[in-house]
Amino acid sequence: MNMRFFSLKNIITFMGILLGLSSCIKEEAPNAEADILSCEVESNLLIREPVISNHEVKLYANSWNDLSAIAPRFTLTQGATIVPESGTIRDFSSPQTYTVTSEDRQWKKTYTVKFITSDIATEYHFEHIRFHEYGGRQYFHIFYDHTVDGEEMTWGSGNTGFLITNSTAPAEDYPTCQSENGYQGKCAKLTTRSTGFLGKMFKAPLAAGNLFTGTFEINMANMAKSTRFGTPFRKTPLALTGYYKYIAGETLTDKNSQKVPDQKDECDIYAVLYEVTHEVPYLDGTNIKTHPNIVMIAQLPQGKQTEQWKRFSLPFSVVEGRKIEPAKLQAGKYNLAIVMTSSKGGAQFLGAVGSTLYVDEMQLFYQ
Repeated sequence: MNMRFFSLKNIITFMGILLGLSSCIKEEAPNAEADILSCEVESNLLIREPVISNHEVKLYANSWNDLSAIAPRFTLTQGATIVPESGTIRDFSSPQTYTVTSEDRQWKKTYTVKFITSDIATEYHFEHIRFHEYGGRQYFHIFYDHTVDGEEMTWGSGNTGFLITNSTAPAEDYPTCQSENGYQGKCAKLTTRSTGFLGKMFKAPLAAGNLFTGTFEINMANMAKSTRFGTPFRKTPLALTGYYKYIAGETLTDKNSQKVPDQKDECDIYAVLYEVTHEVPYLDGTNIKTHPNIVMIAQLPQGKQTEQWKRFSLPFSVVEGRKIEPAKLQAGKYNLAIVMTSSKGGAQFLGAVGSTLYVDEMQLFYQ
């Protein structure tokens, strides 16, 4: 297991050590983890690396593949066992569940393993959330929408990173949460939060609220690389529309918590279509707008303050004359990343605590 990355259980244990909460968290014996670390299936079936989260494994394939007899092979944490056994043939025309038991037999975890063959949802109302739960406790909101085929699309956020420094915060005080006061019904609320003493110690003094297509895997060596932007998209995007309002925080500060004079915070809403290769399986916070694999981009021209709901329509533009290759598009070799954040410079810890972006009723148009 790459020690730069942490599961939710590892994070909570880490918090207990740093914050003196060991009395509230069960101390784990060696080899107490019950995690799936990797998943492999027969060659040439997957169009992407598997995406493994706390209780789910997503396997991306093309819609014409026969999924009725697939035998995934799993790598588990040391000494753990899985039922059904790794390599068992199963019908993945529908999601399948597996139970992982730790070596000490004290921990069990149920994973849902499913193949994703459709593109992402294209209408986003931000009405649906669930809680990220662990040990019987609810931590933060997770947004999800549905595709026209009824498949669930889960949004990524940086809330897991905020959990390290603010484990006792209610869900409404996390950087990304749901608000009742949407343009229509409920909406997404993204707020730049202070990460307190621990955040300053790690040169990460604030956490910008963000919501994006993709996943978040904590990289302690470089937090900007924790965001893994994008999911497969097999169509040519035309425009991203929606509604937003934004209130900038009072004081813009940098990663050293120093005030940046004569500047105000700005929000950011954008979308990027980029080619996925073996060398570049995803883009992250260090290169999401600059990497040469980017083919098209749509971006809010200015993220200035607007206290009333404002409609935006962001057309996709080709970057430096690059072209979409139809064969690669059909084969699912492009990712689309849709990204929203309450502080445009949040990946570099440049922002204003209290900056708040509300987003609602978004739609992606495509050819």
